[in-house]
Amino acid sequence: MTLMLYTSVSNSENNELKQPLQLETSRLTLRRWEEADRVPFAQMNADPIVMHYFASPMTREQSDEAIDRYLAAFDREGFSFFAATHRDTGEFIGTIGLQTMRDAVPNLPQPAVEIGWRLALSAQGKGYATEGARTIVDFAFDKLSLDEVVAITALPNRASRRVMEKLGMTHRPELDFDHPRVPAGHQYQRHTLYSLRNPNSNEVSCSTPS
Repeated sequence: MTLMLYTSVSNSENNELKQPLQLETSRLTLRRWEEADRVPFAQMNADPIVMHYFASPMTREQSDEAIDRYLAAFDREGFSFFAATHRDTGEFIGTIGLQTMRDAVPNLPQPAVEIGWRLALSAQGKGYATEGARTIVDFAFDKLSLDEVVAITALPNRASRRVMEKLGMTHRPELDFDHPRVPAGHQYQRHTLYSLRNPNSNEVSCSTPS
């Protein structure tokens, strides 16, 4: 993994500017969002196959709001979901990253940080999600010094659950919950949670069952 954190450069007025962090894997670049990402991101979010385990595909407005939220989180917290591109071609392939959870999970102490991924259909089945998510875990533990990360998905979403398992995450079925932003009675309202502890942390996991 190649990691570039904020790098200071001086402008003509000698003010300090911060260049955003960028993460790289053997095949991927994970970077902050650019205006040119809005169209392919919206196209991905409108794809009913990509969004199969969500309540519904996203409108263009909802997609743009998500990017705006990610950018605000970068400014506020120093991390968020990244735009994922192919390292050699620059092609946009989706998003991989982490965020402070937007919704409280019952019995999971908050604030909690979740990792996640969403890939365009053409980029699925190639190991990109696992490759990118491993880099996100390294970033979360080695650079942000987080004690723990979690991941959630709809119960039947075996593809995402396999990625979580490949990352060494622990399934926490006692924390299964109904997602508050999925309509009541929807077939994918029920979500499950996986967690992963930072091996270098001395803190006791707040979400570890007694």
